[in-house]
Amino acid sequence: MKGEKFHMAFKTIIYDCDGVMFDSLEANTAFYERIMTPLGETLDRQDETLMRVLHTHANRDVLSFIFAHEPQRSRALEQAAAINYRELIPLMRMEQGFRETLEELHLRFDLAVCTNRASSMEDLLTEFDLGRFFGCVMTAALVKNPKPHPEPLQRILHHYRIAPHEALFVGDSHLDSQAAAAAGIPFVAYKADLPGFARIDHHGEILNLLERR
Repeated sequence: MKGEKFHMAFKTIIYDCDGVMFDSLEANTAFYERIMTPLGETLDRQDETLMRVLHTHANRDVLSFIFAHEPQRSRALEQAAAINYRELIPLMRMEQGFRETLEELHLRFDLAVCTNRASSMEDLLTEFDLGRFFGCVMTAALVKNPKPHPEPLQRILHHYRIAPHEALFVGDSHLDSQAAAAAGIPFVAYKADLPGFARIDHHGEILNLLERR
């Protein structure tokens, strides 16, 4: 029976993508360099604020941050739409122990993804053979308000017909923790010092966490 071995209150485990499922910093950086370079702009990897924004926010918000004025922003959006993200997938690295953890969890819990990625998420799940684990994949393209707004998480709760306390959201950014708090979902910080229900530094630790609860 689903949940039999673990704490019965939790029914669904939700994962952020970038920084949690994958180390995607190089892929994301390369994506925005492909947008900026033809427009005569340089991506400053030493700019901590910029790097944080491009790694956590939805694409349209990142481009609004980088290109504050028209018509450059419109050209940037066109440039972004022309990029084939599949070419950047080889730069992605799955986090250690993630697949093994999913193999355990999916036998007992419903699993979902909540990400500010848009169209590239399906390609990632296919390339890394992870799609079979997730019954709901909520991307920025499917909502009006991406994280830190709670809408994506609320859509997942509605999909599984569960209450907020019956889910856990595993994320690594302030956007994730803010969205979880706004949705009333317990938050598990992955490799990050963020307020929440718990912190883990390796994916397998969530199994012990659930057993203890």
